Amino acid sequence: MRHEAGEYLRGSVHTNGIESFWALLKRGYHGTYRNVSASHLPRYLSEFAGRLNQRGLDTRDQMDALAGGLVGERLMYPELRGNKQAS
Repeated sequence: MRHEAGEYLRGSVHTNGIESFWALLKRGYHGTYRNVSASHLPRYLSEFAGRLNQRGLDTRDQMDALAGGLVGERLMYPELRGNKQAS
């Protein structure tokens, strides 16, 4: 797509989705986190992608999805800090 030529839609593909994602990510970065390390960037991106994908759900359904996604995903502090030998 070529924005400079006024093209924002091609068939069923449009730029609104990625623009919405970047807006949500920037608000989180500037408003909540203030500092995002490159080593944890994939985690931040996953969090915001999940937020965007669940934006149409009511609060109860969002919390159910969050709790269901936590099963088996324990992250210990040493692992978070990069010490992979900790268990």
